[in-house]
Amino acid sequence: MMQRPFSRPVPSDVLKRFSDIVGREHALSDPEQQLPYLHEWRDRYAGRAASVLRPDTTEQVAQIMKTAYDAGVGVVPQGGNTGLVGGQIPSETGAEIVLSVSRLKRIRAVDPAGAAMIVEAGVTLAEVHAAADRGGRMFPLSLPSEGSCQIGGVMATNAGGVDVLAFGNARSLTLGLEVVLADGRIWDGLKTLKKDNTGYDLRDLFIGSEGTLGIITAAALKLFPKPAEKATALVALPEIESALGLFRLAEERAHPGLTAFEFMSRFTVELVLRHIPDSKLPLQEEAPWYVLIEVSGAEADGTAAATLERLLGKATEKGFVTDGVIAGSLAQAKALWRLRETASEAQKPEGGSIKHDISVPIPLIPEFLERAATVVEAVSPGARPVVFGHFGDGNVHYNVTQPFLMEKEHYLALWNRMSAAVHELVASMGGSISAEHGIGLMKRGDLAKFKSPVEMEIMRSLKSALDPKGILNPGKLL
Repeated sequence: MMQRPFSRPVPSDVLKRFSDIVGREHALSDPEQQLPYLHEWRDRYAGRAASVLRPDTTEQVAQIMKTAYDAGVGVVPQGGNTGLVGGQIPSETGAEIVLSVSRLKRIRAVDPAGAAMIVEAGVTLAEVHAAADRGGRMFPLSLPSEGSCQIGGVMATNAGGVDVLAFGNARSLTLGLEVVLADGRIWDGLKTLKKDNTGYDLRDLFIGSEGTLGIITAAALKLFPKPAEKATALVALPEIESALGLFRLAEERAHPGLTAFEFMSRFTVELVLRHIPDSKLPLQEEAPWYVLIEVSGAEADGTAAATLERLLGKATEKGFVTDGVIAGSLAQAKALWRLRETASEAQKPEGGSIKHDISVPIPLIPEFLERAATVVEAVSPGARPVVFGHFGDGNVHYNVTQPFLMEKEHYLALWNRMSAAVHELVASMGGSISAEHGIGLMKRGDLAKFKSPVEMEIMRSLKSALDPKGILNPGKLL
């Protein structure tokens, strides 16, 4: 059975108890104060809340959850509100509370020798990077939203990013968690052990659960040695099939130093050049496809740059690459990365965009793109695919911008029809309808369609066991 949002108004005495827990100034009831918590940045999802609560300790989160559990009040956990599928937004009933973890800001421990750190859920990814760097280490997960996304949300959505190729997604980078359960009990799983084979892995149960099984309040993260050098190149490809050959060559020549392999279509780069100030394409001619490659090295001896240069020379010989540039400085490398990292931002001025965060087996990416173009054209003639993503792990951000001269509202009305067509194609090719953004509200209806009955039954059983009253993030995921 699909879980529904709560609709019964929250009693005033319960709201008073919530306010007493966090303090009146952190129990937001004024609509203007609540506004930043009630809609996501793309403005696709918006809701209302009886209150926005901003606790600053795990114990306060536990008190809130016990109160909500006893009163039967729906709770929507929220981190930095950078999610892209509506999972962090309350329903329109106004009968739920939003629990923001943004004040859980403590970095509890940094252990360079043990290659681990423990941080609370409201610490931003950029702050994690800075703390790790001060300890002479690196936390490799990287996202364009790292200045605002918070660790709680990163864990709850099992975020990916540009370095998954070398280091894995959030799940692979997490040693332990602290979680508040639906009834207010606290599970302290903040061990920093590399091995702990004592039964079910509860950590992995909560990572990627999108706040539907518990509220992550802290995480123990893996740290890595900082690379002594990085070499970055942007290359032009004559066709998308060349990306597969180039990737295989890069694996052979640069492994394990290959830390990023990102691809972008010509139209994607055109939008960045058109709408992002001071962006430039440092190549002589345009190409149908571009790849951004990063190779890292443990020694500052030029090995990474030499490896990348030899790799690109061989790729040019094989016809995989028609043009390319290797960054000669950190500033040039940042400029190259900016072409990729601003791809999402550059779409907005073009009007409506229907988003697909999908994955397919790497060898099938060229076939998927060819078939998806036909699918999109059949749904909305003239629609313009904006294609980019993490080629090395099969994750394609297949976003489709509205046709010229079409009204935005009319185009976005095709969202469900187009997504259904694209997702059917993805499923037929053995792929996933959500590679790294999660399910949330956007893909909840598709989940049961593309998951087996057995998978759905297991997930519902877990939800029922950990949240029997269905108060955690109601209406999301399931």
